[in-house]
Amino acid sequence: MIDRSDSVSIPIERGWEDIREGVRRICDQFPNEYWVKNDHEAAYPTAFVNALTGAGYLGALIPEEYGGSGLPISAACAVLETIHDSPCNAAACHAQMYTMGTVLRHGNAAQKQKYLPGIASGELRLQAFGVTEPTTGSDTTQLKTRADKKGNDRYVINGQKVWTSRVLHSDLMLLLARTTPPDQVKKRSEGLSVFLVDLREAKGQSGGKGVEIRKIDAMLNHNTCEVFFDNLEVPADNLIGVEGQGFKYIVDSMNAERILIASESLGDARYFIRRATEYAKERVVFGRSIGQNQGVQFPIARAHAQAAAAELMVKKAAALFEAGRDCGAEANMGKMLAAEAAWAAAEACMQTFGGFAYAREYGIERKWRETRLYQTAPISTNMILAYVGQHVLGMPRSY
Repeated sequence: MIDRSDSVSIPIERGWEDIREGVRRICDQFPNEYWVKNDHEAAYPTAFVNALTGAGYLGALIPEEYGGSGLPISAACAVLETIHDSPCNAAACHAQMYTMGTVLRHGNAAQKQKYLPGIASGELRLQAFGVTEPTTGSDTTQLKTRADKKGNDRYVINGQKVWTSRVLHSDLMLLLARTTPPDQVKKRSEGLSVFLVDLREAKGQSGGKGVEIRKIDAMLNHNTCEVFFDNLEVPADNLIGVEGQGFKYIVDSMNAERILIASESLGDARYFIRRATEYAKERVVFGRSIGQNQGVQFPIARAHAQAAAAELMVKKAAALFEAGRDCGAEANMGKMLAAEAAWAAAEACMQTFGGFAYAREYGIERKWRETRLYQTAPISTNMILAYVGQHVLGMPRSY
């Protein structure tokens, strides 16, 4: 055994322990049985979302002047990480945090005053993020949804979004649409605009106009949908920032999303590592703990090391975001590394539990399914590698 008595101790503080403890108390009220029931019924976890809202955690990023806590993104990371380091899942409500990247940085004073107090109190939900389309996928700059200006007071929106989660349980949607045809712009990222769509008004428009929502039957209970816009009229006052500059605005939400999703993955990794470690020590086969077997022990240990390394990158990305600096590379790499660590931990946990991992009462198989998503969404691993290859390493564009 190595003697560490003279070694230098370098503590790595996770931070926000008071927030973590408060979130843990809420999560303790929603055990695995609650999530299994919702999973079977494809139901939205309303009670869980209401509990987080009532405690103020979903308004963590909203400034105090609008009824929020005015905390930095690292605090939001602590909230989501803690949720996932439990049987719970934050997918039903995490959009309310990452959409703030666009709304807070680029929304005007009137928009913030109109919507943020209601979002902070829970009177309004901003849980829908309308970007992905069925024919363009990750190629955001080629999206087809159009917003045409009519007069000075409104836009008319036509098009379709897909994999838009929580839209059936949201009052507002942050929507990216093209306002200038692609053949009239110099760069692919120009001519896109962001709108804060009031879905309550959209659903109430008459004459066949408005929005139609169709739920997708998916492997995960994330309440994800297709959304169709048919001459949906949106007030010009709901345009975020300057027309045509929306792609730059939405990137702030995307970077926030990467950082926050990475934090969820870190929570998942810790959950699986803890469950696997405990079971490996308790489970006795052939007269000995299965944790003595390197085939069981090493994958869990490797996942722990991966999670510890990923955490450092996620913290760096959060620090850059809070400082208002470019964090695209760190946010993307942090998301990729954390998602891979979580998946490694999930696989190790499944193998450790063996057949019992498939029993819903243990909660492993549900969390395993949920964790796998982040290899694909909100951006796939291959797209992140392409970003790093081109924008960080300076290699030619690969797609």
